[in-house]
Amino acid sequence: MTLGVAQYLVLLVALQRLAELWISNRNTRRLLAGGAREAAGGHYPLLVLLHAAWLLAVFLLAEPQGQVLWPLAAFFLLLQAARVWVIASLGGLWTTRIIVVPDAPLVRRGPYRFMRHPNYMIVAAEIAVLPLCFGLWRVALIFGLANLALLAWRIREEEKTLAPRRRT
Repeated sequence: MTLGVAQYLVLLVALQRLAELWISNRNTRRLLAGGAREAAGGHYPLLVLLHAAWLLAVFLLAEPQGQVLWPLAAFFLLLQAARVWVIASLGGLWTTRIIVVPDAPLVRRGPYRFMRHPNYMIVAAEIAVLPLCFGLWRVALIFGLANLALLAWRIREEEKTLAPRRRT
């Protein structure tokens, strides 16, 4: 198989996600050991499967020598900077799971000053933008809708777990 810009970009994103999973797992272990608990973990394997399938679809369906929509690729890179901002803002509290730290104050720095779930907005944009960089609008639509369905459930569960801390 010939690799093009799309395949190399997907491989870079996959490496980034693996690094993030390492950070997340490290933070999760430390938080759970310190008395935190996981909430609504049943959806997590679906989330991992969705993201893996999305990357695989872009890798396999993008034409190796196809056109690249560079403004969208640049926007995708900006989304990665925003992703780093989210992770840095949460620091040791950042995980890919819903981990509840009892009595911990809510984070209100970085993008959390402006919205409750900036990471979910970034992920939703990433799932649409990456395939669109390579003209894969069907991939963007299918995975975008599937992701929104999972995020709707996840945000509802996360909001339930955070509700007592928002009242204080």
